[in-house]
Amino acid sequence: MKVLQVKHLQKVFFPGTDNERHVLKNINLEVDEGDFISVIGNNGAGKSTLLNTIAGTLHADAGEIDLASHNVSKKSIAYRSRWMSRVFQDPKMGTAGDLTVMQNLVLAQSHTNTINLKWYQRKGDVEEYQELLKTLNMGLENFMDTQVKYLSGGQRQALSLLMATLSKPKLLLLDEHTAALDPKTSQEVMKITNEMVQKEHLTTMMITHKMSDALKYGNRLVMVQDGQIKLDVKGDKKDSLDTAQLLQAFE
Repeated sequence: MKVLQVKHLQKVFFPGTDNERHVLKNINLEVDEGDFISVIGNNGAGKSTLLNTIAGTLHADAGEIDLASHNVSKKSIAYRSRWMSRVFQDPKMGTAGDLTVMQNLVLAQSHTNTINLKWYQRKGDVEEYQELLKTLNMGLENFMDTQVKYLSGGQRQALSLLMATLSKPKLLLLDEHTAALDPKTSQEVMKITNEMVQKEHLTTMMITHKMSDALKYGNRLVMVQDGQIKLDVKGDKKDSLDTAQLLQAFE
């Protein structure tokens, strides 16, 4: 099953001016159910623009985007969020800082349901969320009533990841979600990410600047270069790649 189909996608910034930039050039991409894709590329290559057009933050100038068998090319972020979740680079963007850990989880759970924040006070639900938080191995189950703004960056990003996956989205977008973390915490969050994706069989696209993560995680690797897909490998072909070969592909 094709979870995502991107067809002949085009995006031009500042058209008709001296600053015109053709950022996406006839991009075609199909994402199968269960794919975990690492997306890499130089700064300005177009990978973030590609993710933003899929998410609906930007609208493409031409082309078509089908998500979970729905044409979402001209649809809003809210409409696309029925089938898609996103974790941002900044841990603050995926959580509500003035709400508690528990309240954030309730909001994420209510993504597809109408639930009052008081719902979280039920004992059985508190225990259920505590068990979910324990799987992150960051001690967050002990901070259920703590405002999220007092958590560390790693804790907050792990919480963002859990919130994004509660609704079991058809497509999970990870937008350099470990880039703002220190190396040790980055590794911890990547480990959590991989465990969640594998456990829930989540179809995932992950933008990363870290070639080591791109090589280590996922079943597929896509390189975006000069607004086009230069490399798309999966399975054994991806597993046989090394850093030197990736660097050569950038040339």
